[in-house]
Amino acid sequence: MSAASTEQLYPGSAGIHRLPAGEVGQRFMTAQIAALSRLEAALPALERAAELMAGALSAGGRAGYAGAGSSGLMALSDALELAGTFGIPPERTPVMFAGGAAALLHMQGGVEDDREAALEDFRASGLGKGDSLILVSASGRTPYALEIATAARAAGVRVTGIANVAGSPLLELAEVAVLLDTGPELIAGSTRLGAATAQKAALNLISVLCGIRLGHVHDGYMVNVVADNCKLAGRAAGIVAALAGSDEHTAHSALAQSDGAVKPAVLIALGQSPEEAQAALASSQGHLDPHLR
Repeated sequence: MSAASTEQLYPGSAGIHRLPAGEVGQRFMTAQIAALSRLEAALPALERAAELMAGALSAGGRAGYAGAGSSGLMALSDALELAGTFGIPPERTPVMFAGGAAALLHMQGGVEDDREAALEDFRASGLGKGDSLILVSASGRTPYALEIATAARAAGVRVTGIANVAGSPLLELAEVAVLLDTGPELIAGSTRLGAATAQKAALNLISVLCGIRLGHVHDGYMVNVVADNCKLAGRAAGIVAALAGSDEHTAHSALAQSDGAVKPAVLIALGQSPEEAQAALASSQGHLDPHLR
């Protein structure tokens, strides 16, 4: 793929402006599925990216995200979900988004070229030696992303670069290079389409693998969920009941004794005291599996 691959014309877009909506939808779906299929070749790199992220967090460090435009939105989306899904505090997953909060309401292209702002954002992130950082850029040559990547590597941060163009500078700078070779878009250059879909799926996989490595997933349940609303409180009770084989009343009682934490509540529902449950989890680095076999 050339450096301008995402700018080239998609083979199925000729005459698209004259097609009925249903036909446009079919071509759109074909392009999206093709973009998602590009993850298969990237699976080994995505696994390494998850190892970097989990390693940083398990050592008490931080796992940051950065990007500009649509790519930055994909990074931001994944980062914001980590607290609710895996109970990872937001202060441990800083996000650098070109243009800051103002750009979320009115995205401006010029901010992605601001190298000084990139450096300021990196310094404000607090990332340092041993931490990890995921940088996302469809072209792999966005100045904002490249400046942060360079600064992060110099500071000893473990950098994963996700890009949709082979041979791009971001992939050259990154310790772990994730190429999502999605090629031309249905609307030429609109990387919020196939490129962004592949990016989001890749980020989803990285964070799921990370959650599993940290012990925050058990049998498909989010066992480190933070139950901060009624829906999640009900989910937490359901998880405890399912894993402990208990009734809902026992599950709610166990959660009350664990201050809402699912993992110790599972062990409490199985008959352990809160102190025993905490000690057991400490001995297994937060993993439930050794205690449920």
